Parts: sequence; C-alpha cells; structure tokens
Amino acid sequence: MFLPHACAMEKDNAPATALTVLYDGSCPLCRREISVYRGLQPSQPIAWLDVSAVGAALPDSGNRDALMARFHVQQVDGTVLSGARAFLALWATLPGWRWLSVLGRLPGATPCLEWLYCRFLAVRPWLQRKAVALENRHAGGHHD
Repeated sequence: MFLPHACAMEKDNAPATALTVLYDGSCPLCRREISVYRGLQPSQPIAWLDVSAVGAALPDSGNRDALMARFHVQQVDGTVLSGARAFLALWATLPGWRWLSVLGRLPGATPCLEWLYCRFLAVRPWLQRKAVALENRHAGGHHD
C-alpha cells in the first residue's frame, strides 16, 4: 500500500534523554488518550510535551501547527516519528499496549495503521467538536 508523503513525516532532531510524546493538549480527544497512557508504568522514561502550550520547547525545526495536526514522538536518538509509527513506538513501552505494537510491526501492518490514522484525522475536527460539547454539557451540571 502506498501512502502519500504528507502522511509520513519524519525529522531528525537533537538527542533527548527519554521518549518524548508530543501531543496536542488543546484537543479533548488527545488529552483523554494521553491521560490513559500517563497512568501506566512505561518500560522506559517518557516525557510528555503539550505542543499547544505557549512556550513549549519544540523539537528543532518543530512547527507547532504540524505537531498539533498529527501525533508525534521523539525517540531518544532525536528522531521524530509521526502517525502510526509514533503510536507503535509509544505502545512498545506501555504495559497492556505492547501486543498492539508487535502486531503493528508485522509486514504490511504499519502502512495499514497509517492509512486508518489518516482516515481518523479526516474526522478528528468533528469528533473534537462533539467532545467539547460533551465536556461543556458535563461542566454545566448535566449528566447522562
């Protein structure tokens, strides 16, 4: 399966001391997912960087809009992975998620996961609006 180059962004950056998860903290979907991951005991150190935060120290050549548009991790060697490859790198460190990382690395699986992730990104704005509406509803004292 061929993936357009726009859906497979990678950059080399200065080395870090831990796997760094670069996430959009302004996205209610992203915040919930990151909250789940942060509650786990990783097999290696993980740094969590909300790239939507003003003053966040972005990776070298990091473009805030590009980092907020897709999920990224920066590996210990400084390589920035995006999309499915970023999820696989993170999941490989997390208990309960490692099996998915193993499956995602089978021949042909990573491009399929990337294709699915790109389809998710197409509906993400709609899902974000629904999540914000739900948060506002719950904040107003209404419960399902």
